[in-house]
Amino acid sequence: MRIRARQPHGVSRTGLIGTLGLLGVMAFVVAQSLVAGATTCEVCIEYRGRTQCRKVSAASEEEAITAAMVNACAFVSGGVTDSMACQRTTPTSTICE
Repeated sequence: MRIRARQPHGVSRTGLIGTLGLLGVMAFVVAQSLVAGATTCEVCIEYRGRTQCRKVSAASEEEAITAAMVNACAFVSGGVTDSMACQRTTPTSTICE
């Protein structure tokens, strides 16, 4: 019968690897959030008599416009089918910086 020696109180190898992995993921998320703000667009949508404007930042102008349209349509439409129809409408205004 073999007796295992107790490890001293401290950080285990698994804990250290987990901590380093978590720090790596956090660094990646922060780096991506800094890059994501490259373009900011404000899009206004008029759908079924309701108007909504939303401003979104994204890595590209196309992504920012699409995200702003989806966001604005969420406020002026009701349900998935209505939201999809709203997203196919032409925005009343689009301003990108």
